[in-house]
Amino acid sequence: MFARKKHLKRELSLTDLVMYGLSIIVGAGIYSLIGKAAGISGNSLWMSFVFAGFIAIITGLSYAELTSMFPRNAAEYTYTRKAFLSKSFSFSLSWLIIFIGAVAASTIALGFGGYLEALVGTPVIYNALCLIIVLSILGMYGLKESMKALYAMTIATLLGLLAIVACGWKYLGTVNYFEMPNGISGVLEASAFVFFAYLGFEAIANMSEETKNPKRVVPRAILISIAIATTIYIIVAISSVSIVSWNVLAESNAPVTDIAAKVMPNASFIITIIALLATASTVLTFLIASSRRIYGMTEEHSLPGIFAYVHPTRGTPCVAIFSFAIIASFFTLLNDISFVARVSNFGSFLIFGIVHISLIELRYREPHAKRKYRMPLNIGKFPLLAGIGIVLSSIMMFQFSLFVALISAAIFLSGAFVYSILENISRIIVFSSRVIRKAYDILRRKK
Repeated sequence: MFARKKHLKRELSLTDLVMYGLSIIVGAGIYSLIGKAAGISGNSLWMSFVFAGFIAIITGLSYAELTSMFPRNAAEYTYTRKAFLSKSFSFSLSWLIIFIGAVAASTIALGFGGYLEALVGTPVIYNALCLIIVLSILGMYGLKESMKALYAMTIATLLGLLAIVACGWKYLGTVNYFEMPNGISGVLEASAFVFFAYLGFEAIANMSEETKNPKRVVPRAILISIAIATTIYIIVAISSVSIVSWNVLAESNAPVTDIAAKVMPNASFIITIIALLATASTVLTFLIASSRRIYGMTEEHSLPGIFAYVHPTRGTPCVAIFSFAIIASFFTLLNDISFVARVSNFGSFLIFGIVHISLIELRYREPHAKRKYRMPLNIGKFPLLAGIGIVLSSIMMFQFSLFVALISAAIFLSGAFVYSILENISRIIVFSSRVIRKAYDILRRKK
């Protein structure tokens, strides 16, 4: 049924990647988390998005330079492997990234489930699990088909958000946009929370092996996607607290539907449909990106070869997609969107901090390596923005509880344990094959 292929199909353009990036970035935060975030930062919600967007842009710049050096599907694995020369560390980090992707997908799937429950009354978890199953089948069917679906869903998402902003224009200026019920610490906490809305720009780097001219196209796609998403988030955040009080949004399971109901009383059904499309598109992009990470790690001989098998006609890594869907389904069963989002965000800040460190290390370890993109603002070889990114990522990590940090640490350490097991199994297989071959040669000589 499955056949081994050395390479995935290169068929993605700059437009494809930007739309892919927007489909995974825009939608998740606005449609699933904006209500909870408003309850933390109040009318200063827009400031939280500005700060989170600044961190995303800096991180995107680091990814852009690293991707221009190493256009691989297992992006973070490759960066850290080149920087720290440790397969065990790189595997553990990539293991964490895969789980973070699964947590993120389950978070958005639960958001989808909440909107569908409001529409038809079916249970949230049931809705979320069905979504993951359906999108996994689509992902296995083909990348081009998945991209066409993402195009349609992303356009619908953007039009829905722009319609709310346009209809809510008359409400602008009716509240104090600097009101902070929890002070500046609340704004920072909300920034750490809504950063989940930006997750996905790094997934663009994991599409390198399916992109035409990846060293040039991928860095541009990362930066363009973040810039567009940040602008949209700020405008929508300001409009949201202007239309509906922040404390009302905080109690809503379908905040965008409540906003739409006030400015477009007869269009709440349409907005709910758009919210379903937005959350579904984000889950699909997480599924695509994370399955490519698994595939890329297998190509680097860090996972068993079965994960690199692709369908002979569809050209998709079916086993990797199926495996990721199982992990995402498990986290969906937790049915706590705030908790799983926090776990995902903490792990992401840890990962991004390590990516910044990898860039700095490679500036000194491989100063003459070809870089089609170079991060601006440098002091000699030292990238100043990467240093700022490390500091900001560290600050954001302190916005989470110790329990959330321990869960991320446990996932990371479990990766080291799994790597050790796989290495030992590999050594046993190699040793056994040598013994069998030697025994066979001895028997042949005797004959």
